[in-house]
Amino acid sequence: MAFANAAYTVLIVDDNPALLDLIAESLKMIGNYAVVTATNGVEGLERFYEVRPQCMVIDVKMPQLDGYQLVRILRGDPETAATPLVILTAMVQDKDRFQGLASGADQYLLKPIKPRELVDAIQRAITTSAETRSAALRRLAEEEA
Repeated sequence: MAFANAAYTVLIVDDNPALLDLIAESLKMIGNYAVVTATNGVEGLERFYEVRPQCMVIDVKMPQLDGYQLVRILRGDPETAATPLVILTAMVQDKDRFQGLASGADQYLLKPIKPRELVDAIQRAITTSAETRSAALRRLAEEEA
């Protein structure tokens, strides 16, 4: 499932199979990521716990469990709360963006997106999350010292 030379594993959740394949291939080629896919929110949640990806790219409008619900579930679990979550959607209104970020997404990106822009956004999300975790650990260590 993961490639030995891949930098990170990314889980993509989208109910459009053609778009899912296109995004997956782009991330493998441009970003050197191992990519795992799911076609709805419930499957995405199951795959998350199986694979433990370093980042998730999540569509909003999906059957069974939408992207906002999926983000809230992951943010509510201490085991998964720090995972970078990127929403990638065609929902362009400000209220949609607000809802996505308020649900706990690290980034809210719009379709269509160029593959390089998506790779850059994923890398920023991973780096920012790692830096945030490191800073929190440093603060805890300083408080205990």
